[in-house]
Amino acid sequence: MPFKITNSLSPKKLLLSKWTAVHPTHQRKHFLVIKVIVPEAPNEMIQFVELEAVFDKRVEQIAWRELTKRELWQQGWL
Repeated sequence: MPFKITNSLSPKKLLLSKWTAVHPTHQRKHFLVIKVIVPEAPNEMIQFVELEAVFDKRVEQIAWRELTKRELWQQGWL
């Protein structure tokens, strides 16, 4: 039976964490979480974060759960 390892990230602890894109585009490989987007309603869960590319400071918003996909992201700057 296959064994699946899940990445136990907490969206509340993602701020200022460093990430490496597995498949970089436009020389954007290293990213920093610059913002955890908190929903307006206090009972809703955090869904999105903003990543800033170290190379050119481009900012993009992604679902924080995308960071758990090892085929897309690796934690830290590699």
